[in-house]
Parts: sequence; structure tokens; C-alpha cells
Amino acid sequence: MRATDVHRTIEAVWRIESARLIAGLTRLLRDVGLAEELAQDALVAALEEWPHNGAPDNPGAWLMATAKHRAIDQLRRRRMLSRKHDALAHEFEMEQLDNCGVPDTAAEDVVGDDLLRLMFIACHPLLSTEARTALTLKLLAGLTTARAFLVPESTIAQRIVRAKRTLAAARVPFETLRPEQLRERLSSVMEVIYLVFNEGYAATAGEDWTRHSMCEEALRLGRMLAELAPREAEVHGLVALMEIQASRLNARVGPSGEPILLMQQNRVLWDRLLIHRGLLALARGEALGETRGPYLLQAAIAACHARAASATETDWVLITALYDELARLTPSPVVELNRAVAVSMAYGPAAGLEMTDRLAAQGALRSYHLLPSVRGDLLARLGRYHEARGEFERAATLTRNTRESRLLLDRAAACLREEA
Repeated sequence: MRATDVHRTIEAVWRIESARLIAGLTRLLRDVGLAEELAQDALVAALEEWPHNGAPDNPGAWLMATAKHRAIDQLRRRRMLSRKHDALAHEFEMEQLDNCGVPDTAAEDVVGDDLLRLMFIACHPLLSTEARTALTLKLLAGLTTARAFLVPESTIAQRIVRAKRTLAAARVPFETLRPEQLRERLSSVMEVIYLVFNEGYAATAGEDWTRHSMCEEALRLGRMLAELAPREAEVHGLVALMEIQASRLNARVGPSGEPILLMQQNRVLWDRLLIHRGLLALARGEALGETRGPYLLQAAIAACHARAASATETDWVLITALYDELARLTPSPVVELNRAVAVSMAYGPAAGLEMTDRLAAQGALRSYHLLPSVRGDLLARLGRYHEARGEFERAATLTRNTRESRLLLDRAAACLREEA
């Protein structure tokens, strides 16, 4: 295997295994920051060894074993001689001897719990809401994306560093949560799960527009969360939203990986089982709550699309009303942009364009590529192709996803042809 192929293998393995690796090490070390450092040390070791020796049969177990050995070395190097640390180091060594680096079924069961517990640790009330979300995204999905936060990447990085220091100073334990702890951290955990899902649904950067594994991981965690909190309406709303959105994944890309927008998708490719599961979760959530929260409202919007047999049969008036309700409940520039799209479909592109003009003037979405993308679409529908072309070209410079950039440039080129 060539070195470049090995590096691609390592990158793929790290993307899949890093969260489980950090979660498992956190359970053993009781230190999130140290667990992440050791996981990264194991990655460096893989980069050094695998190109020469080849990738192991079980890459995830190799990374975990390497990280655990380094944990033992570090404990000894720091001369942590208390009985607790001696016992911990002994536990590591015995586990290595017993398992020989190969995880069994029981270990895999624990991993699921570890990931969810890691999320609840990172969403500790000692941290600000922004810091909780940034740290959990980083630990769970390796993300430092600022797109969802509408702030600079450097700000996100600073939040992550401060959050790790705060948790380390407080010596936050890695343990089973009490019911009251579950409730107080639930909203933060749900927010992170949905951000992870969205990164899989529409990747911020890279060659792929979708990353199915991230959507599947978010769905798995969401379903587990619904079992832990079965009386929480919004948890069912989140699961419903993700189930219905995930049903479109196979229709979102063409044979060569090119993006296919919602209105052009072949709905035969939508996964009817996921839609059915999503609608059931939506019904459960609506039965539990007198008023709908943001996840139930977004799930209801997704259900409108799922129930429409074709794009032309979509009930955009109802979707607009749902976005009106969502905007009153959780006002934000991104919600307003989505509402503008719904208004344009229900009442015409001029009405939607007027709303995006106001958003552009406010400046909050200045670096958000979807604002010029939506404006380009609305201008093109109004026959103002020259202006639309400029908006699509600007959107292409703002996105860091290669596939999305090509799509936007293709749309700009189509406007140029219409101008002629």
C-alpha cells in the first residue's frame, strides 16, 4: 500500500474512531483534556508506523491500545504514586493482557455509553452555553466549525481551550448522571447532536457534500437520548427531525457525488422507513407537549416535505406559518433566512427577496454563504440574471465545501447563459 493510501486510511479511521477513543480514555483517566492529548499522540504514532508496517487488522483497537500504553507511561513519568493512580495503571496493564487490543461485544456496548457520557461532561453547567457546544463538537466530531455559530474560528478555538481548563480545574468526574443532571444538560446535548447531524447532512468543508457516518452517529445518539428521556417532547422532536432529514440522504447527491437540491430530488429515493419512524417520533413529541418547541417545529416543517408526493405538492403556506412560529420562539438570522425561502415559495420571489435585503443590510450573515446563495436563486426566478450571477459567485467564495462551490459556480454560469 502506498504512503498516500495509508494516510487516507488513517484519516478515515481517525474520523470514525476519534470520538470513541477520546470517550474511552476519558472514562479511564477522568480527564477530558488529557484523553484528547493521548488520542492525538496515538494518531501521530499511526502516522509514523502504519506507512512502514501497514494498517493493522483492527485500527480502532490499535489506536486505543497505543493511547492506553502512553497513558501508563505518562502516569509513571509524572510519578503519580497514590494508590488510586497505581490501581489505574495496573487496570490498564491487565486490560491489555486480557484483551490483547481486540475489543469484545461488551466493550462495544460500553463505547456507546461512553460517547453519550462524554457529551454530558462537555455540557457541564460550569461552562457557558457557547463553550459547551464548541467543546462537545470538537470532542465528538473533531469539528471547530464556526458556520453554525456565526463567529470567527479563533473564537471557537479559545472557547474550547478555556472549557478544557475549567473542567480539568473542577476535576469533573466521568460517571453515571443523576436524573436532575440529565435534565439540566439536555438542551445543550440536543443542540450538539443536531449540529453533528447537520455537518453530516451538509458538510462545511472537504470534497464530500454529505457524510453519512456523522448523520448515522447523531441519529444513534438521538435515539439513545430519547430512551433516557422518554417524557421530553423536544427530544422526540429532535429524533423526528433527524429521521426525516436522513431519509433524503441518498437523493441529495448524484452518481458522481454532485449535490442535488431539494426541489430537484428524485423522491422515489427517499427512505420511506426513516420517514415513517420520523413521523411516529413527531407524533410522540406532539402528544407530550402542549406547545411545540424548536425541534418539534422544525420536524413539522420536514414532515411537510416528506408528505408531499412531489415538489409542486408541497404546502408552502403551512411551512411559512411554521417558520413564523419558529421565528417568534427562537428569532435568529438563519431562521429568518429559511423563512424568506418559504415565503418566496408561498407568495412569490419578490416577497422573499425583500426579506433577504433586510438580512443583508443587518450584516449578521455577512460571511454566511447561504445568504447570497438564496438571493441568487430569488433574483434568477425574477429574471434578474446578472445580479443573480454575482450572488452565486460570491456564495462560491464563502463556502469551503468543494462540491457546493462547484454547484454555485454552475448556477452562476447558467445565469450568464440566460443573460446572453
